[in-house]
Amino acid sequence: MMKPEKILYETEVTATGGRDGKAASVDGLLSVSLSLPKSLGGPGGEGTNPEQLFAAGYAACFLGAVKLVARTRKVVPSAEPSVTAKVAMGPVPVGYALSVELKVDLPGVERSAAEAIVNGAHERCPYSNATRGNIDVRLTVI
Repeated sequence: MMKPEKILYETEVTATGGRDGKAASVDGLLSVSLSLPKSLGGPGGEGTNPEQLFAAGYAACFLGAVKLVARTRKVVPSAEPSVTAKVAMGPVPVGYALSVELKVDLPGVERSAAEAIVNGAHERCPYSNATRGNIDVRLTVI
C-alpha cells in the first residue's frame, strides 16, 4: 500500500442521502446535489453523481501531472493541453467496478513525445497511483 511520507493537503467532504442526496466540503467550497442516473435505475435529475465527480477530479489531477512532466522535459504545447476522463461503471461478479479512459490532447507535440509525457504523468498522478492495479485505466493521446 502506498502512503504519503508527508501530508501536503487534506480535505473532508460529507455525503448525506446517498446517491440521491448532497455532498459538501467542510470549508464550504464544494456543495453539490446528487442524483442517481436513469441508466442506473434512478430518476435522473439536476444533480451530479459520484462518477462525474471522480472523472472531474481525475482529469484535473492528471492534467496537472501532464503539465509537470512536459515542463520538466522542456516540451511546450502549441495550445492549452486538456484531459478528458471517461468513467464507466458496470457489474462484476460481486458488486460493481469502474473503468477509466484518459484522453489527453497535447496540441503541437509530436506523438511519441506526447505518449512519453502521458506515461510519465501516469506514474506521478495521485489518482493513477490510487487506481493502479484496482481498475482498468486506458491512456489515449488524441
